[in-house]
Amino acid sequence: MHRRTLLASAAAAAVLPRPSLAQPASARVLKYVPQSDLTITDPVLTTAYITRTHGLMIWDQLYGLDADLKPQPQMVEGHTVEDDGRRWTFRLREGLVFHDGEPVRGRDCVASIRRWAQRDALGQALMARTDEMSAPDDRSFTIRLKRPYGAMLDTLAKVGPPALLIMPERLAATDASKPIPEIIGSGPFRWKGDERVVGARVVYERFDRYRPRQGGTATWAAGPKRVFFDRVEWQVMPDPGTATAALQNGEVDWWENPPNDLLPVLEGSRDVATQRAGPLGTMGTGIFNHLHPPFDNPAIRRAVLGAVNQQNYMIAAAGTEPDLYNVPVGIFTPGTPMATRASLDVFGTPPGLERSRQALQEAGYKGERVILMAPSDQPVLAALGEVCNDMLKQLGMNVEYVVSDWGTLVQRRAIKKPPAEGGWNMFNTTWAGLDMINPVVTQVLRAGGADNAFFGWPDIPRIGELREQWLDAPDVAAQQTVAREIQAVAMREVPFLPLGQYFYKTAFRKRLKDVPDGLFVFWGVRPA
Repeated sequence: MHRRTLLASAAAAAVLPRPSLAQPASARVLKYVPQSDLTITDPVLTTAYITRTHGLMIWDQLYGLDADLKPQPQMVEGHTVEDDGRRWTFRLREGLVFHDGEPVRGRDCVASIRRWAQRDALGQALMARTDEMSAPDDRSFTIRLKRPYGAMLDTLAKVGPPALLIMPERLAATDASKPIPEIIGSGPFRWKGDERVVGARVVYERFDRYRPRQGGTATWAAGPKRVFFDRVEWQVMPDPGTATAALQNGEVDWWENPPNDLLPVLEGSRDVATQRAGPLGTMGTGIFNHLHPPFDNPAIRRAVLGAVNQQNYMIAAAGTEPDLYNVPVGIFTPGTPMATRASLDVFGTPPGLERSRQALQEAGYKGERVILMAPSDQPVLAALGEVCNDMLKQLGMNVEYVVSDWGTLVQRRAIKKPPAEGGWNMFNTTWAGLDMINPVVTQVLRAGGADNAFFGWPDIPRIGELREQWLDAPDVAAQQTVAREIQAVAMREVPFLPLGQYFYKTAFRKRLKDVPDGLFVFWGVRPA
C-alpha cells in the first residue's frame, strides 16, 4: 500500500541527525505538532478537530465534560431548576473576563448559545424546547423551556465539534455562517494572529487574567484549567518523518497523532514517551454527498455499504495488531451505552463484493464520475482514502481520486455545487469516540437535508424523528431501544459508511508530565 511506502521512508528519515531547536522547559514554551494546519479559526463554522482544539484554548465553556462523561460546572458557579424543570437559572463565577478586559456577562452567554445552536444538532434540540433565554443581570442567565429537557447540562457541556464556547456578545451576534471578525476569547490562552504563518506555525500566549476553577482535578474539559507554559507554538509538520525526527531530537515537545507504524521508532527513543490518546478510540466514517448522483440514490449507497470490509480499513489506519482496532462496528462507539450489534450482519457476509457489484448495477449506476477526496497531510485519513478508492474501483465505479491537504479538503467539502462545478462526491474522516456516543452528538447522523445536516447533506426524516424520541426517552433502557432502531435505519438508508474503531497513541518528550488524555488540551501539562 502507498501508505506503507510513505511510512517506511518516514522511519528512515527519523534517524537522521538534526539540530535541536526547541527551548528547554524552563523557557515555558511548549512546541506541539498538530494533526494538520489550522485553516478555520471560528469554532462554530466547522466540525474539524483542529479547530475544536484551537477553540478550547481560546474560549471557555459553561460546563466541562469529565472523563466519566459527566458535565461539571466550569464558567458557571451553580444553577437552580424551578417550575417543574422548565426554568433553569445559571450564575457565573466571579471575576471572569474576556481577553479585551471586558467582563463575561450573562448576555454574552445567551448570545453564544444562540449562535452555536444554529450549527449544532444538540443546540438545535435545546432551542426547539426553549421558550425564552434572557440575562436578568451581568452574572446570570435564564433558560425558560416549553417542556422539561433532561439533557440541559450535557448540552451546555457539549465539547464534540462544534463545542459550545463563550465569546463576547458583539461577536456571538454575528451571522453564524460567516467567520467572526476578531478572535476575543474567555479561556486560558490568547490568540497571536500576528505570529501565524499559514502552513507552518500557530501561536498562543497564556492569558494572565484567566481564573481557573478552584478545587478538583483537571480531567478532559472539566476541572481547573491551570496553565504552566507562557506560550504554545504549533509547528505544522505534514511529513511523519520530519515530525519523528523533530520529536526525537528535541525540536518539538509533543506530537498529537503519530501513525501507529512509527510507534516502535518513537518508543525506542530514551527521551520519548507515548500514551493512548483516549479510552474510546477513534471511529472511521465514509461520507457521501447526498445532493448529487450517484450517491443521491440510497440503493447505490447500500451497494457500497455491502462492499465495506471494516478490517481492511482499520488495518490501514492502525496496523495489524488486533488490540489496536475493533470490528464490526455500528454507528455508536463500542463500550458506550448506545452501542449495539443489531443490523451488523451486512459486514463480512459472503459473497460481499460480488453481490455489491450486482446490486450497484441493479440500483441504476450508469458510470457517473465519483470525485473521492483525500488529504495528503494526515496519514490515517490518507490510508482510509486509499482503501476507499480501491473498494470503489473494484465495485466498477468511475473514480477520480483528488488528493490535497486537509485544510483544502475542509474548504471544498462545504461546496454544495455539483462535482463538475467544484463540488465532490465522497471523502473519509474520523471522529473521537466521545463524539459518536449517542444519536444527538453524532454529527454524521444529522440528516435534515441541505439546510440542516452534516456535510454531504443527507435528507432522512426518520432519523430526525428517532433522535427526538431519544431525547424524550425516560431512561437509558428506552434510549437503547431507540438507538437500535436508529442503527437499523442507518444501515438501510446509509447516511454514511461506518468503518470501524481504532486506537492510537500520542507521543511527547519525557520532559513533560501530566500530559492530558481524552482531549488534546494545554492546561495541566507541565515541565517535568
